[in-house]
Order: sequence, then structure tokens, then C-alpha cells
Amino acid sequence: MDRRTAIRNLALVLSSAAILPACTKDNPTAHFKHFDITGDQETLVADLAETIIPKTTTPGAKDLNLDKFVWLMLDDCTKKEDQDAFFKGMDKFNDLTKKMYNKSFADCSKTEKAAILGTFEKKPGDKPAGSRAAGKKGDKAEKKDDLQAFYGTVKGLTVFGYTQSQYFMTKEIVYELVPGRYNAHFPVKNNMKA
Repeated sequence: MDRRTAIRNLALVLSSAAILPACTKDNPTAHFKHFDITGDQETLVADLAETIIPKTTTPGAKDLNLDKFVWLMLDDCTKKEDQDAFFKGMDKFNDLTKKMYNKSFADCSKTEKAAILGTFEKKPGDKPAGSRAAGKKGDKAEKKDDLQAFYGTVKGLTVFGYTQSQYFMTKEIVYELVPGRYNAHFPVKNNMKA
């Protein structure tokens, strides 16, 4: 065998071995310090954030990249247990969506997405999800807690990111460095009694 041919074949084998892992389906699309996410997970959080803050006359969650903000805050500012509960809740959220509509959350219509999120909103007189007694329903309460942890985290971080965004702080709430001004020529009524 010729040395050049051997080197060429070796380079071909090594390059294909380096490229081959990128062809698998479960390849993460984003790498964070504490976890990796897939394209489906990224799409789910983006669609969920867009359903919470939709685009109207103002930009929506996707326009402000709030899904990326949720992932960044989840990675940097939450404990490992909370991250695990988030991902368990995400899986259970997918199961719930498929059970309700036999399709993924991304494939649902706007009204179906709103109906799914309506199941998580507290109604007046409802007990909190964690107030159930542990016993026969302990597993069901734990499932509900993971779902609530997922939904509560996404909703809370989405709203927080929106209210802290540059758009909101400059266009919706006009910030004044020093509120109130001194007006020396303010008219005073003469008929005031002291």
C-alpha cells in the first residue's frame, strides 16, 4: 500500500468519525453550562413564550428573543433540582398536549394553545397544586408539581424578561432619570386661605 493512499484513507476515516455524531437525531442544538437542549425543546419554549406574550401591535416573545432569555436564566440562576423539575415538567407537558390534542404544542392552533395554558392558570377558589395530601394521590400531585414548575418558570421568566426588555423600558414605560420638575412660574390662586 502506498503511504499517500494510507494517509488519505486515514484522513477520510477520521473526518467521517468527527462528522458522524452531528448526524444523529438527538444531537443538542444548544449547549449550556449545565444542560443541553434539543430543537424540539427550544421550539416548545419559544411557542409557549409566544402564547404567553403574543405579537399584537407590540412585539411578541419571539421578536424579543424571550425564549433565549428563559434558557439563559434557567442555566445561570436556578439550582440543579429546579432544572431537573423543569425538564421533567417539560416532558409531562408534551405528554399532556399529546393526550389532549394528539399533536405537539407547536402544531396546535392558537385557541388550542390558549386552552392548554388555561389548565395551568389558577381559578378563584382553587387550591394550590402543592396543597394536596400525600397518599394515594402523591404521584399525581408530584406530576402536577413538575408541570406547575415548568409552566410557572416559563411564564415567570417570560414576563420578567418582557418587563426588563429594552423595548418595554423605552417604548412602553418612559423612564425619567429624575421624576418631577421644578416649575418656578406655577400659577397660584390668590383666594387661598392660610
